[in-house]
Amino acid sequence: MEENKTNLANYGEGQIQVLEGLDPVRKRPGMYIGSTDVRGLHHLVQEIVDNSIDEALSGHCDTITVVFNKDGSCTVTDNGRGIPTAIHHTEGISAVEVVLTKLHAGGKFGGGGYKISGGLHGVGLSVVNALSEWLKVEVFQNGNKYEQHYKRGIPQAPLAVVDKASFTGTHVTFMPDAEIFETVDFTYDTVKTRLRELAYLNKGLKISIEDKREGREKKDDFCYEGGIMHFVEDLSKSKNPVFSKPVYFDVFYGDNEVEVALQYTDTYNETIYAFANNINTEEGGTHLEGFKASLTKIINDFGKKLNIFKGEEKVSSEDVREGVVAVVSVKLTEPQFEGQTKTKLGNSEMRNYVTKAMNEYFGTFLEENPSIAKEILMKCLTAQRAREAARLARENTRRKGSFESANLPEKLADCSEKNPELCEIFLVEGDSAGGSAKSGRDRRFQAILPLRGKILNVEKARINRVLENEEIKAMITAFGGGMKEDFDVTKIRYDRIICMTDADVDGSHIRILLLTFFFRFMRPLVEQGHVYIAQPPLYKATQGKTEKYLYSDKELSDYLAEVGKCDIQRYKGLGEMDKEQLWETTMNPETRTLLKVTVEDAVEANETFTRLMGDDPELRRQFIEENAKLVKDLDI
Repeated sequence: MEENKTNLANYGEGQIQVLEGLDPVRKRPGMYIGSTDVRGLHHLVQEIVDNSIDEALSGHCDTITVVFNKDGSCTVTDNGRGIPTAIHHTEGISAVEVVLTKLHAGGKFGGGGYKISGGLHGVGLSVVNALSEWLKVEVFQNGNKYEQHYKRGIPQAPLAVVDKASFTGTHVTFMPDAEIFETVDFTYDTVKTRLRELAYLNKGLKISIEDKREGREKKDDFCYEGGIMHFVEDLSKSKNPVFSKPVYFDVFYGDNEVEVALQYTDTYNETIYAFANNINTEEGGTHLEGFKASLTKIINDFGKKLNIFKGEEKVSSEDVREGVVAVVSVKLTEPQFEGQTKTKLGNSEMRNYVTKAMNEYFGTFLEENPSIAKEILMKCLTAQRAREAARLARENTRRKGSFESANLPEKLADCSEKNPELCEIFLVEGDSAGGSAKSGRDRRFQAILPLRGKILNVEKARINRVLENEEIKAMITAFGGGMKEDFDVTKIRYDRIICMTDADVDGSHIRILLLTFFFRFMRPLVEQGHVYIAQPPLYKATQGKTEKYLYSDKELSDYLAEVGKCDIQRYKGLGEMDKEQLWETTMNPETRTLLKVTVEDAVEANETFTRLMGDDPELRRQFIEENAKLVKDLDI
């Protein structure tokens, strides 16, 4: 009690800390950019690019360039109007310095600067400035080139004219601060993915990315005159489209824009991306709700109109979306984002606008193309019958109790630990390896599920066939999170799902089949980092009493160059290892190596699975030829 009184006596105005200027950003960077890991690092590039995109949306910019410089810094340029350079009427400093040093300062707050904007908070440039070791801004405006330098957010001198210029635009070069970030090494492909997406979403906009760092030199240019129609064509190129080119429309309701591109393919999975003001609304929202509801209604109305649906027969939203490839992009003046990650659009009017546009344009398309309409309707009916068969199969299995956690698969060797966060399950190829794994594991937290042969390729099968596959049923039951629309990642029984297959061609094929199943039926498992690939050794080198496990041909050649002649054992499969060897090399958390499967680019992952596991052997051959050297460490 006495201690509390002392603390209270010492607690006064002196303990209240006021963070001035950009200090809050440096003190709590995660509040502004989400994290200080590699994602936060790339968020800096995104913030500056978003400003350039806003210039493009307002019709003042048609070219954006991102360059990774030799010294590790990044430069983003655009040919927009340039940040205003005049002295700000209330701050008494240049407008450039205001946007670089004041939080929540910008042209997006009703001052007429931007009608439509992806950046809502006005913190972009100032946050990048605060989290950079140094930053240089160059503005080309009024026939002049203006320049200003900053160190960790502090201006080194006022904005000054340094040269003449015959064009307009803004160049921002920054060096991320190694005191803030875990890494300051930009990943080219991560940024390229987002820039390509932005080029699709802003038709005619030229976006380039170039890497000038030594040994990494490369360059990509993106410009799609067809915008999201080109996006859907690229998403559909590994599939067989139902009609020759996507249905596309771009319509305005006042200042609000609805742009949709839509194609049906002969696949069994839907591929739908939704954007609002260029932001990928991963959690959906009103624009996506409007699209799905109107698509379902239009299909059902045509089913009755063409006498394909009898009586009260109709298809569900899920049936209608089978094989759909679509991009829904809306742009609006006052977007309201909600959801866990603020990526769900909440504006109710956009539901009505998308519905209205779909009825007018997609409805008209079906009206004018009755043969295509009939083909789509028959596909939807087939999907409905398959889904009904799957429902009956699911209920059947549930009645038998095999989907209940109390009735886990007989071949599952479960662990004793009940806290899922501490548990892991190994999916093991074959009974032989399964036996070694069961004997060698730590029973407290490691479960083993042996798989017999190759599981079904879910890319080429409807859901009813998938649910009839014994190996897939065993996995669904063991994992405990359900599947497809019902999948709940919070209910999984194991935090780590580890694919442990042989290091040969058959093992690689089984691994790809498993990853395809996870991506299509339990995607959050992959997205949230629960899926791993075990890395068993390829060789054991023995010299006298010394044993060394080697995990690649390069490791073997390097080791032989170092020690000379020794006995080499080549492991053809996991079953060749005894339980001690398997534990020591592949299962022991202290000594093993696991490869985490991630999805940095969902669009590219979707394309990869379609090419690898789809019907077109030529595309599969081409993919393997292009990526043969990468197959060993496939990171989706």
